[in-house]
Amino acid sequence: MADEVVGIVGAGIVGLAIGREITRRRPGTGVVVMEKEDRVAVHQTGHNSGVVHAGIYYKPGSLKARLCTRGRDMLREYCAGRGLPYDECGKLVVAVSEADVARMDDLYARADVNAVPGLRRIGPEEIREIEPYATGLAALHSPRTAITDFPRIARSFADDIVAAGGEVRFSYPVTRIDRVGGELEIGSGERAVRVNHLIVCAGIHADRVSGLAGDAPEPRIIPFRGEYMLISEEKAHMVRGLIYPVPDPGYPFLGVHFTRRISGAVDVGPNAVLALAREGYRRTAISPADLLGIASWPGMWRMARRHWLTGVREMYGSLSKRAYMKAAQRYVPEIGAKDVVRAGAGVRAQALDRDGGLVDDFRINRLGPVTTVRNAPSPAATSSMAIAEYVVDVIDGEVSS
Repeated sequence: MADEVVGIVGAGIVGLAIGREITRRRPGTGVVVMEKEDRVAVHQTGHNSGVVHAGIYYKPGSLKARLCTRGRDMLREYCAGRGLPYDECGKLVVAVSEADVARMDDLYARADVNAVPGLRRIGPEEIREIEPYATGLAALHSPRTAITDFPRIARSFADDIVAAGGEVRFSYPVTRIDRVGGELEIGSGERAVRVNHLIVCAGIHADRVSGLAGDAPEPRIIPFRGEYMLISEEKAHMVRGLIYPVPDPGYPFLGVHFTRRISGAVDVGPNAVLALAREGYRRTAISPADLLGIASWPGMWRMARRHWLTGVREMYGSLSKRAYMKAAQRYVPEIGAKDVVRAGAGVRAQALDRDGGLVDDFRINRLGPVTTVRNAPSPAATSSMAIAEYVVDVIDGEVSS
């Protein structure tokens, strides 16, 4: 056994990137990744849109802005070195109203500070040159926004950990975290692992596992289901890359958009509907325990008062394919409800503060020998390798959390 052992809860792309970074930065350190499922990347990593973000949206100076920029470049280099798919298909953020144009100009100023590579403001003619079936008054064109296969990258990170002498333990749901002498004992039923430092990257269960380690109950994780539509093969050619709306600055979701996948398929989505279970990938999935946790959090009701109208619209779009596609047709008019079928869904782990504020930035806490990743929504997959560097710096005391 190594002199020092670091445990990581969660084998999503962030947890695995951190495990890999530890093996690189601290040769000889034991790394044990504990995952409740039977394989890596089962939840958020395996259900996202596969987009490598260029850094357009994020508040300058925030962790998201800094780590997205660094992580994008690291991920591109990693994929090239490992022969993993990485396609810079480019992205349009399209304004279809005068209000959109004003918000788009604000977004451009933010992206300029973030040094988003190659970003340009374009008009209707150039929109048509890049995406012949798209319409809009103006757009931001991000040529370096890419698509990839995040589950494959996660599996590659896991292979790197094992090759360096670490291990990934599957079917290991963490049920207790105890301090025993100068060590931490991470229990799963009758099984236990002793570690010197623990990093919690539990995604949709981040608050619960962090609570076992003594972290504060705030922020609470609230699950939002994101549902996708799949465009028919006959019309998939109408979307060359990525077509996004101008986002609402008061809401952390980017809106329904068109996404070309590495496979060549084209999705529309996701929306953002409150889920009634933390792993509520289906509309009918309801967990009484999870529902109680949502309803008992004061911030939930404060958020609902602020965003109830948006929530109603999202729910209507979830129930009606025609309503769902009506919003999307503002950007690509020739793709309608008859051209899509319901596809999969993901669940976003959205952190919510007690005051009802939707936590926008990454949130990482240090509690002595425990480091908790409490909020890591998009662009966490893009930023995963940079988040890993940052977390190891936090552990080593090079930066404060």
